[in-house]
Amino acid sequence: ARWGVRYSDFSRLVDEVFGSAYGRVLVREQVLPRLEDRTPEQALAAGAEPRDVWHALCDALDVPDARRWGTDRFRQAPPPG
Repeated sequence: ARWGVRYSDFSRLVDEVFGSAYGRVLVREQVLPRLEDRTPEQALAAGAEPRDVWHALCDALDVPDARRWGTDRFRQAPPPG
């Protein structure tokens, strides 16, 4: 089965990895070249896969793989792309 990040999972990961206040700013304002120079919010609204948006955000901010999956150390990390 393919692992997918739903929008609710995306929001939870943003909060866990970046903190809720900073995470909300990133989602609204961080322009990501890999997402056609859109913010995560714009990309999601345009129908981009939350998983792809998450990887683009983490890549842009150099989040190491070990931190990308939040505080649940038993969470299965999805493959990139």
